[in-house]
Amino acid sequence: MNSSPQSDGLDRRQFLNKLGGGALAFSAFLAACKGKQAAQAPSHKPAGDVPTDRMTYRINPKTGDKVSLLGYGAMRLPRLSKEHSPSGKGNEIDQEETNRLIDYAIAHGVNYFDTSPRYCEGLSEAALGIALSRHPRDKFFVSTKLSNQTEPSQEASLAIYRRSMELLKVDTFDYYMIHAVGDFATYKKRYLDNGMLDFMLKEREAGRIRNLGWSFHGKKEFFDYMMFESGVKWDFVLIQLNYFDWDITQDKGRSNVDARYQYEVLEKLKVPALIMEPLLGGRLASPNHVAQALMKQTNPDASFASWAFRFAGSFPDVLTVLSGMSYMEHLQDNLRTYSPLVPLSDKEQQMLVGVAKTMLEFKNINCTNCQYCMPCPYGVNIPGLFMHYNKCLNEGNFPSQAQDQNYRQARQAFLLGMDRSVPKLRQANHCIGCGKCVPACPQGIAIPRELRKIDQFVEQLKRNR
Repeated sequence: MNSSPQSDGLDRRQFLNKLGGGALAFSAFLAACKGKQAAQAPSHKPAGDVPTDRMTYRINPKTGDKVSLLGYGAMRLPRLSKEHSPSGKGNEIDQEETNRLIDYAIAHGVNYFDTSPRYCEGLSEAALGIALSRHPRDKFFVSTKLSNQTEPSQEASLAIYRRSMELLKVDTFDYYMIHAVGDFATYKKRYLDNGMLDFMLKEREAGRIRNLGWSFHGKKEFFDYMMFESGVKWDFVLIQLNYFDWDITQDKGRSNVDARYQYEVLEKLKVPALIMEPLLGGRLASPNHVAQALMKQTNPDASFASWAFRFAGSFPDVLTVLSGMSYMEHLQDNLRTYSPLVPLSDKEQQMLVGVAKTMLEFKNINCTNCQYCMPCPYGVNIPGLFMHYNKCLNEGNFPSQAQDQNYRQARQAFLLGMDRSVPKLRQANHCIGCGKCVPACPQGIAIPRELRKIDQFVEQLKRNR
């Protein structure tokens, strides 16, 4: 196992406490930056070769698997444009580019690949299976999920399980999980009443599932039930962990229990933690302009994304950190971050506390662009609208007061950017408030309410109010 906070002379408890502490050291800095129309910091473009032999690995204590700290998430595989699409409609997986990315990842030490029957509108498993089947089976670990949200019957669930094995071109799942559960009623309906938990436990006994776990989005009571009362000895848990979610709890308007609690329970029970959303759906790769200034002041050469990956990787009981990498430059940047991992210093930990504080003040919509709410039956591009709103807010291009010096430019940027990002027929005014999207959101966003706010805001801007 490679370096951890302990190997840098930092006690584990000190490490956790420092990350959960206050941000008094940043108060003067934040006061000076607050309200400023700072220029957006340029995107980091790393230079130099990407190491092929320096990947950080973690050992699964249950199986001895030597797992790359960087895991490849296949939620956001590259897509074809209309011009290059066989159907002429666009949005199919770009298999050639997917193969290139997977080949590059394996050549540079990545050996963990994660997907789901739901990812990429159901296209992810097949594309990943094609890419991985071109490599020896012992070169990679593959994980997928029983994503039976819309078809929880035993017959449909068994079909999902068998189809995943077929599409991924494997006869064994290295890591298989119950997908996105957060309350007992959902868990009972999807996995207990239909006998699927018993089936998966038998598959584990037979060796067709080497590690059985679950992915969590929900409340503390259910997390405790699964870990202490379910009667199942879980091999791993996939949790959402990043420097914003670390200590942000439900009493601050969040649906998920804070990541600190989840990690410490897993650590105590010696259950490996797998990490999703280290970038919070991309928000931590492009944070607000005040946060960017804090990061650039600490290290002007580091990409914004690298801070989030170093945070997640610095916890010694994290087995792998998943990243949905659609572009080669993202893959290369993440490879540099973990080849090898340099754990966070005390100064860097405290800086990220300050960054998380600025994010609370900016009041972004907590969308991670997971696409679980899609497709909307009325055609609304829910993630696209939320991403544009957050982007303008983070960049300081947010027209809040007509008296503001930059109001005219910010108003134009918001409205034109909205039309460029989201076609008019898919904008917020087409939401009828049916609420079908709400149960699907793992972040617990009141989606119709947020869409109404955006629609009202756009109307005010159009009327120049």
